[in-house]
Amino acid sequence: MKNFMSTLFVGIDVSSKTNVLCALDFQGNKLLNLKALNNQPGAESILVSIIDCLNSNSLNHVVIALESTSFYSTHIANFLSSNEELLFFKPLVYCLNPKSVANYRKSFVDMDKTDPLDAFVIADFARCGRIKSEPWRGAQFLALQRLSRHRLHLVECITREKAYMVSNIYLKFSELAVLDKDDQPFSNTYGATSAAVLTEFLSLDDITYSSIEELVTFVSTRGKNRFSNPQKTAELLQKAARDSYRLDKVLYEPLNTSIASSFNVIKAFDDEVKTIDKAITKAIKGLNTTEYQSLTSIPGIGPVLASGILAEIGTITSFNSHDALAKYAGLTWRVNQSGDFSADDTRMTKTGNKYLRYYLIEAANSVRNNIPEYKEFYLKKHGEVTTHQHKRALALTSRKLVRLIFGLLTKNQIYSNDKVG
Repeated sequence: MKNFMSTLFVGIDVSSKTNVLCALDFQGNKLLNLKALNNQPGAESILVSIIDCLNSNSLNHVVIALESTSFYSTHIANFLSSNEELLFFKPLVYCLNPKSVANYRKSFVDMDKTDPLDAFVIADFARCGRIKSEPWRGAQFLALQRLSRHRLHLVECITREKAYMVSNIYLKFSELAVLDKDDQPFSNTYGATSAAVLTEFLSLDDITYSSIEELVTFVSTRGKNRFSNPQKTAELLQKAARDSYRLDKVLYEPLNTSIASSFNVIKAFDDEVKTIDKAITKAIKGLNTTEYQSLTSIPGIGPVLASGILAEIGTITSFNSHDALAKYAGLTWRVNQSGDFSADDTRMTKTGNKYLRYYLIEAANSVRNNIPEYKEFYLKKHGEVTTHQHKRALALTSRKLVRLIFGLLTKNQIYSNDKVG
């Protein structure tokens, strides 16, 4: 931001019902204090007060900062960033990470905790040039962002449901839940064939005392003939059933009902994810066409992953380096050093945009299966440590992918095998 001396710095403390505002000039003088309802009339009164303050103090620019308080800050941020009356003052609206503001607040010794003082701290945070995030981007990006973030919400719901039903699966079929990969009859415990086994057989004795021929037929039918060796799958299934704990008969039906319910919930969420994927693909058309094409040119990154990344990045011009983009995503690591000691095991910061971090990590996981260079890099990092191999290797692969994405987007280029990320 240029012309700091002619800029009004506005801090807004947002809650579900009210917005408390404090405005400072560059010297730190308070020019405005007010409280308004967090609704359309309240936003309009804030707008009038800001414009009057700008005009009466002969200021030409305005920076508006507010904490990203769940969804309560969305309306006021969108209203102030797109209002035609305020556009003359070239407004920059920022939704800040509350953690950054909280850390800055600690520099004010013995300050009371009130809404007006919170608004002052936010305004002063902006005045001192502490803002490193990108400005609010408006309704088009918000629409895409709501879809991509909702998709993550659905994926997290599926993950929670699967984690929850593990206990019921163990109670009914203990070996199926704990067997090593080589001894598992199914590669996916939550797949269609496994679901059929867990819900259609009332007890394990029904599996144990079935003939191999019957189980082969069952596995082939439920698996739609996709098993390369249904005979072996049936034998592993029967052995797992034979070695599992037995239950009192009173538990059979309740467990079956619970497990079937969980599978129905997972299927419903899976169907909704597919619906959201279609909506995301539709929403991205006509928005950031060049950047979208750059991302989808990378093998392994399709419309959904590209849309999720772009929805959180907005425009790449907001970042002056791939390091800045990685930091915004939280793909950086704390340095743990003292004297001659430097720790090898350091934690990822994870203080950035968790949605962008999720889509970058998902993209890296897909890219490593499509680009040999990234697969080699992943395997190299996987073999460097003995704990958390996959998570560490995937995170580092994601960081490598950030360099490629930043390079392609800043140069408006399409991926080719000649480019090294």
